[in-house]
Amino acid sequence: MGALAKERALARIAELAGRGQDLVTFWTEATEVLEAALSYYQAPCWYTLDPASLLITSRHHGGVPEYPHEWLVADYYDDDVNRLVAVARSEPGISTLHEITGGDPSGSPRWHRFMELGGDQELIASLRTDKGAVWGALGLYREPGKPMFDRDELAFVAAAAPDLARGARTALLVGEAREPQWPDSPCLVVISDTGEIESFTPGTERWLADFPDGDWEAGLLPSAVQAVAARALRTAKSTEDPGEIAVSRVLARSGTWVVLHGTSLVASGPRRVAVIVEPAHPARIVPLLMSAYGLTEREQEVTRLVLQGESTAQIADGLVLSPHTVQEHMKSIFEKTGVRSRRELVGKVFFAHYEPRLRDNEARAAAGKPVRGEPFP
Repeated sequence: MGALAKERALARIAELAGRGQDLVTFWTEATEVLEAALSYYQAPCWYTLDPASLLITSRHHGGVPEYPHEWLVADYYDDDVNRLVAVARSEPGISTLHEITGGDPSGSPRWHRFMELGGDQELIASLRTDKGAVWGALGLYREPGKPMFDRDELAFVAAAAPDLARGARTALLVGEAREPQWPDSPCLVVISDTGEIESFTPGTERWLADFPDGDWEAGLLPSAVQAVAARALRTAKSTEDPGEIAVSRVLARSGTWVVLHGTSLVASGPRRVAVIVEPAHPARIVPLLMSAYGLTEREQEVTRLVLQGESTAQIADGLVLSPHTVQEHMKSIFEKTGVRSRRELVGKVFFAHYEPRLRDNEARAAAGKPVRGEPFP
């Protein structure tokens, strides 16, 4: 693939990321771009990950619509390499199974699963935004006898990853705004280029009433919403190119921080902008751990970092604790959750709170409903 064709492919992925469409549509259209850019076996495997825990919340693969339970057990309980969480935490954020095993993947259980399905090579890319938040992962495969994924192909996928992450994040936000499941779920308001409210999702009135100014009853949007909408419209280059996502952070009357995302909608006719409003810290894993297991605030923090694959030394450094104190917290966490090791802890949290979300998302995707990006309530 020539340099110009790669630039066009990357530009196309960036454009898709700004459309604000549902996640399955985004994955499907991004797949078409990848098909023209590089070769692979069967179909890409798309994942969404919870940034708070780096655990899987959804998976989309054209050839295998349901993630086999035994594969999940292997992913979260077996020793292996090229795991999603390891790639997500790595500095390059991209890895191939052959490279990480020195060209001999025969000792990897996952490689043997690929061989049974006719595959051989595996490329995993973390879908990480420019600010470092991981919203998903991409798996690409090749059958035996095919050329290895080369440096140019790895560089192309790595260059596409931030926009793929942005598209996944936007799709999850839009989906939750349209079908809220939490009291503080995001809201979505569509605004015309003249500043008029065209449509909005349930809960919008409550969200916007918490802003320092504005008058919902009179149809007057808060100034922060107007500013984000105006910035999004200014960056739009054409009806096919929505431009950049405008982002703003606002302190609400209630004392909580709120984040606004504005994106110009790709459509014919008059220009419109969608503004998504969400809490600044929407991660659900911490209160979930408290309610499910009675963990203290510090134990919740330690558990979250264990789920992300951090070592005792890394946790101690990040939380400014001694390694001994971390180990004491781990002992208490193990007792409260009924496990004996870190791996059992990760597996218990995943299968109790994330596999139900994964299965729910499989059913939602099949029914054409929005995909969720958080652990199951």
